Amino acid sequence: GHCMRPIHLRFSGLQSYREPQEIDFQRLTEVGLFGIFGPTGSGKSTILDAITLSLYGKVERATNNTQGIMNMNADQLSVSFAFALGERLFRVERSYRRSSSTSINIATARLIEEKDGELKVLADKDSTVKKAVEELLGLGVDDFTRAVVLPQGKFAEFLNLSGKERRDMLERLFGLSAYGRQLTERVRGRLAEYSGQLAQVSAQQEGLGDASQKALQEAEKQHQAASLT
Repeated sequence: GHCMRPIHLRFSGLQSYREPQEIDFQRLTEVGLFGIFGPTGSGKSTILDAITLSLYGKVERATNNTQGIMNMNADQLSVSFAFALGERLFRVERSYRRSSSTSINIATARLIEEKDGELKVLADKDSTVKKAVEELLGLGVDDFTRAVVLPQGKFAEFLNLSGKERRDMLERLFGLSAYGRQLTERVRGRLAEYSGQLAQVSAQQEGLGDASQKALQEAEKQHQAASLT
């Protein structure tokens, strides 16, 4: 799998940001490394939330996943995130509308691939966009937030994952499941082979009768007794 390169992010109506915000990652990543700085509560994590929301339609730190994410003074929220995977270019867009003072509903969701200046819609429903993104990135939202975004407290959670959970996650992150499958099949094949051999030897042994140490001594005794008579 290719590594995801962020290209451009645009969002509005999200948490502390009411007005549209744009981030040109290409300009930022030209130097290879960049930082997001500001005092606590200034909206640094919201930039990461915007990326997670556009990709997966979910924000880890929000009440009920998405219900607490819209700016108090806004009735609409929109996110648009462009990213590259190898040579391929994608853009994922979502918009939400306020339906009541406590809840918001998704209005639109689209995953678009840009190829030779042409736009191709790969998915246009919340669930299908999420599924397509998971397939493209090879990561579900939990793996993405743990491994890519790693919000406060998530690192500790990663360290505290049980052996199996951590192994499963690392397997997904590094695409190791194919090797796991190959190894399992090889072990299964070897086990079947040896089980067959064991059954064969057991059958032969049964045909030869009892050849235990005890039976051998008994036979020797009988043999001696027979030779004496």
